[in-house]
Amino acid sequence: MVKEGYYFGLPPLVLGGAAFLLHWYLSAAVLVFLALFTFSFFRDPDRVIPVEPGAIVSPADGRVVVVTEERNAGLPGQRLSIFLAIWNVHVNRAPASGTITNLDYRTGKFFAAMRERASLENEQNVFTLSTEAGEIVFKQIAGLIARRVVSWKKQGERVRRGERIGLVRFGSRVDVWLPKGAEILVKVGENVKGGSSLIARWTTKRTLNPSEGKGSAETEANLAATGTPS
Repeated sequence: MVKEGYYFGLPPLVLGGAAFLLHWYLSAAVLVFLALFTFSFFRDPDRVIPVEPGAIVSPADGRVVVVTEERNAGLPGQRLSIFLAIWNVHVNRAPASGTITNLDYRTGKFFAAMRERASLENEQNVFTLSTEAGEIVFKQIAGLIARRVVSWKKQGERVRRGERIGLVRFGSRVDVWLPKGAEILVKVGENVKGGSSLIARWTTKRTLNPSEGKGSAETEANLAATGTPS
């Protein structure tokens, strides 16, 4: 569980205990249930990260609600949108290894995350990730209930595929934009898991020399075994 779970879960748990001592049993039951739900919401399970070259993993748990062609900064590509219900894990992960070249926080509205306009108009963090194959853009998007997007990373930081990068509180949406040439592997309606579900393949532009490729593969294999970033 991430530390935010203690901040939100302990107060209703303590109040529930006090209500029980005062024999306010119904109030105690409601408060304890709320605390347990909050602890569950902020759970943070380990995941086995795919190590195959060119793998793009889901940045979030949830259901794929959009797969569409879309231009970004004038470049052709495709966008995937993943809807996170309140019962999904809300810790977000990097879809690929690379450097965060830009991190843009945008204030906005709080439309229901299922609605298409949420991708453009809701509060969000927009990550531009520079990888060996090129740039990927992915977003943490707040929803009707989720009203806080949280990034644990900063511009200029390097991340590994599947590494934890932040969370969105209480229901949300995550978008991933991939340039033309990436092979999308999921369809609308499919359920995915952050860090472990393969959503696309995108091969690198340059050829690694044998020693560099060997080191990269060994590093990815070690990370996949633990789900832990370097």
